[in-house]
Amino acid sequence: MMYPTIEELLGRTDSKFRLVTLGALRACQINSYFGQLGEGLGAMVPPQVLTMSRKPLSIAFEEIASDKIIATDPPEITEEEALADSMIPTGEANLEQAGLEQADRDDAGPDEADLDSAS
Repeated sequence: MMYPTIEELLGRTDSKFRLVTLGALRACQINSYFGQLGEGLGAMVPPQVLTMSRKPLSIAFEEIASDKIIATDPPEITEEEALADSMIPTGEANLEQAGLEQADRDDAGPDEADLDSAS
């Protein structure tokens, strides 16, 4: 029998997808923690429950069942913040830039292909 039960875990999250995603992400973190133990870096969060389980996914599910790991929604980004954060130039800027590049090529004089066709 699996502990914690699926029903208990689903009671802690709002959907199966959220449960699977949360468990998988935390299992990756636990796996990374065990992988860097001898290096002394201390950058990863250790398991938050005392357990006899050795598998990272089982440990992650036990943490979820004991409310040590809680799923949260990322903060919503407003449209203004998204536009301010984006570094993508607008369409007009692209057209202007393309026009400048074309003008630079015209000012540079004929290229080798133009010289070959003229002869």
